[in-house]
Amino acid sequence: MTAAVEKTDLPAIEAEGWSAEEVLAWGFDRFHPHLALASAFGAEGMVLIDIASRLRPDFRLFTLDTGFFFPETYELMERVEERYGVAIERCRPALSPHEQARAHGEALWSRHPDRCCEIRKVLPLRSKLAELDAWVTAIRREQSPARASTAKIEWDAKFGLVKLNPIADWTWQEVWQYIRTHRVPYNPLHDRRYPSIGCTHCTRPVDGGEYSRAGRWAGFAKLECGLHDRAPGTANGG
Repeated sequence: MTAAVEKTDLPAIEAEGWSAEEVLAWGFDRFHPHLALASAFGAEGMVLIDIASRLRPDFRLFTLDTGFFFPETYELMERVEERYGVAIERCRPALSPHEQARAHGEALWSRHPDRCCEIRKVLPLRSKLAELDAWVTAIRREQSPARASTAKIEWDAKFGLVKLNPIADWTWQEVWQYIRTHRVPYNPLHDRRYPSIGCTHCTRPVDGGEYSRAGRWAGFAKLECGLHDRAPGTANGG
């Protein structure tokens, strides 16, 4: 890993005027090879992967493979590896789905979704980020109120490293304009009213008028999975 980064050494204010390409280029110049893109292969993630591939073909890409992805997501992952020539670093939970059911009971996500997310996403992410100096996400400010204050370059206090959010200021329309212009592959579930795609058990289609993440954890007062917390103990991400 590179030398420690001071929180005050980040061009956070300046970066707000940068394009997504400029934010990523700064990250690659400063941190490669100890910077990696995190992706669940939604529309936003596919945009970031495409931009990164144009800047640095040897970029690193990882996913938190919960073991509960949709078949369409796994198929898209294979297409990503083939098209972009990248080997996706798959971060898996310590417990297999069977082991989790044996330890915590069947269908933990239906009873304690926060605990399920902790086991299958947050803990694997913590382990992965311990190897890095910076990570890149595809979160956008308009996705939810919890993400409205997201900066393009910021210090991730929860995990102790630099966090880049290059398309934080993009709209949903801009995401799809990029996908169509550059013929970027995407998950076909988006065409079936799934704007946000997570695990099979905790994702449903979204009706007109609902915000983009309304299809996640239906029936619970849970909007985020805990990956992008602003401070320990808060749930601002997913």
